[in-house]
Amino acid sequence: MAPPKSIRTISQQAFDELVNENMEDLGMDPTEALGDAIQTLTLQGVDLSGIVTSILGSGEENPVIQSLERLKELDRDWKQGGWDENDVKEIVEWLAKLNDVCNVDGSGNAAIASKNGAIELVCSICGKLGSGFNQGLVSALKTLVSLLHDLQSTEIFRESNGPKMVMNILNNRKENLSILNSGFSVVSAAATGNEVLKEAFMNLKIDELILQCLRDFSRGSIPYLYDAVRVLLTSDDNRVVASEVYGYARRFAKIGIVEALVDSLHKGIKAPSFVSAAVALKAIAVNDEICRAIAENGGIDAILQCIDDSCEQGEKVAARTCCSLLSKLAGSDINKSAIIDKDGMDKLMKLAMRFSDDPTVLQELYETPDIGDLLSRIQNSRRLTDGSVDFRNETTPTFIKCVFCLALSTIQTRYHLVFWAP
Repeated sequence: MAPPKSIRTISQQAFDELVNENMEDLGMDPTEALGDAIQTLTLQGVDLSGIVTSILGSGEENPVIQSLERLKELDRDWKQGGWDENDVKEIVEWLAKLNDVCNVDGSGNAAIASKNGAIELVCSICGKLGSGFNQGLVSALKTLVSLLHDLQSTEIFRESNGPKMVMNILNNRKENLSILNSGFSVVSAAATGNEVLKEAFMNLKIDELILQCLRDFSRGSIPYLYDAVRVLLTSDDNRVVASEVYGYARRFAKIGIVEALVDSLHKGIKAPSFVSAAVALKAIAVNDEICRAIAENGGIDAILQCIDDSCEQGEKVAARTCCSLLSKLAGSDINKSAIIDKDGMDKLMKLAMRFSDDPTVLQELYETPDIGDLLSRIQNSRRLTDGSVDFRNETTPTFIKCVFCLALSTIQTRYHLVFWAP
């Protein structure tokens, strides 16, 4: 990993003292003193994330600090004799308040909470909530997600033994779907942009746990499970030169997750897990062998059927997702031939006609699936001469004609092919 950049920081106490000096020594009013302190420190390159920089009225207390102080008191009470139902109820209320303020866009409250020990505190609370307090645990896990907003916060989570704590919860509370879903949401938030945490979860055999959950529960009952797969298999840590995620994808495929995810596709585009399962499957399809395995388990058949269904039902999100996954699977030459044999290009052309007013679908279509190679194979079999793609048809939108003509031009240049008009 590349060495971390040095960042100048300041404590809350030092910041407050600077503001007070502006008021007492320079006679500034509170608003002016605060603005001058912020401007001075910003010009000096000081990182003010996690610092309370708002002026509260007389007697007011910052809601983040207020929530944390009360939760810390309740955490200390547990050490003296445990919690009863009333204590847990109060914990849930304060966690909800903390979660709400941390989810306010642009407030910086998540950074303030992290800098004041919120991640360590919530991890501690999660580890203490027994089997009788499921609602409290779900609330704590949701709050933890709102706190994991950047690399610094996820590193605090790692140093607090967060991965092991979450895995213990997932392994020991598998009977509760709300806990499972909340736990996998923490995995997604923590592993995003952090290669070390991806490795930590994989070392704790999260792939085997995910497979077990896919087999034991109905598809779509744990939405964040699919997101966790995608995040764990995405190379998104800028500190890492050579990511290990491709090896993780092979591990996922080897233990049988491909079959479980393809089964989710067969449920159709109306299934709640369809888009998430397709995105997860795309993340796993990192080599020719895995792409062929997906096809052998009926993946291409399922995708083409869903493309037809997307056209009929006007489902743009499902259409884009299908095109994206089909493009990935077409990385295998065997799969390219299978797509053609199953009238894949006819289905894609119908898709283009159906969503001719949506550039996002057409963009995915142009990239699906290595369209230049596919069209060259179709030309060799003279499929273009049977009217499957009729560029003279006045009802065919101009943009679609341009897309396919651009593809044909690319083929002619690359492969020196000649296309015959019918």
